[in-house]
Amino acid sequence: MNLSDSKKKLALAGVVCGLVAACLAYFGNPANMAFCIACFIRDTAGALGLHSTETVQYARPEIIGLVLGAFIISVATKEYRSTAGSSPVVRFVLGMILAIGSLVFLGCPLRMIIRMSAGDLNAWVALIGFILGVGTGVIALKKGFSLGRAHLTNRMSGGVLPVLMLGILVLALATTLLKSSESGPGSMHAPIILSLIGGLIFGVFAQKSRMCFAGSIRDVILMKNFDLLTIIGSFFVVMLIYNIATGNFTLAFDTPGVIAHSEHLWNILGMYAVGFAAVLAGGCPLRQLILAGQGASDSAMTVIGMFVGAALAHNLGLAASATALNAETREVVAGSVSLNGKVAVIICIVVCFIVGFANKRTEGK
Repeated sequence: MNLSDSKKKLALAGVVCGLVAACLAYFGNPANMAFCIACFIRDTAGALGLHSTETVQYARPEIIGLVLGAFIISVATKEYRSTAGSSPVVRFVLGMILAIGSLVFLGCPLRMIIRMSAGDLNAWVALIGFILGVGTGVIALKKGFSLGRAHLTNRMSGGVLPVLMLGILVLALATTLLKSSESGPGSMHAPIILSLIGGLIFGVFAQKSRMCFAGSIRDVILMKNFDLLTIIGSFFVVMLIYNIATGNFTLAFDTPGVIAHSEHLWNILGMYAVGFAAVLAGGCPLRQLILAGQGASDSAMTVIGMFVGAALAHNLGLAASATALNAETREVVAGSVSLNGKVAVIICIVVCFIVGFANKRTEGK
């Protein structure tokens, strides 16, 4: 089964993934979020005690399902390849940047598209930064950027992250060791079984279609290839129809309850850092989870970096706050990015430039 060899199959994959996200939103996931890699990694990191923000602690079955779904389908179709050895420390740092940039914007590229489909104009503004970030990463690629070549390794090595994810699932289902929010976004979730099945299905279709939000734009810039945009476009259409049908579509900037803010510069710069880092790392946050599931230890290192970055974003006050409605006065309180978050984004961008334009291809030398 190959879903990446025709635009019709890619569109089908996008429709399926969109239906999964819509179902999860309908059955309880946070409003205007549905399925967000960065936010769900942050929630899972909180469940594991890596940060202490009580409103965003929940072991998200969707993240576990994504990795396991990619693992199962890659083994079944003999695409599983255990590889490692390509700049692990750099990839770890890039993973941190992916998480921090996303949480300053309040969403990964996947959630950016979901927010766009719900009429959130802040997400459309952030898209500018994301495209510019991917474009900068493409310039680095053209100038010879490379993290080196990964090599085949012990088959068990590539299975470490899937096993860890399975362990988190067992802890969530069979023990009370993990933390779970009683209020806030972390308390809003679809039933566990539905979330896990949704993650598995999403993981299977993302793996077979090579779904990647940064990769789709990179391919357009580098090769004038619009194939991967097909899956993003069909995903957007499904979510747009869902949001309109359920009354969740609101064309506005400051909309309480959708977990967003209207500091345009920092929406742009946050997603600029994400787009830039995603190209350097070889894929967006979603793609990193899928690659890790199919045996890439390098991507697993990036995923671990995302967990650490998400934890730091809350422990150090880097994550943005969302626009909200004051319960007493009924006034809209604008969301914002803290000074710490602004400094962190600038540092992330500087690191991306250093990494992107200092690493040249050295194979064979």
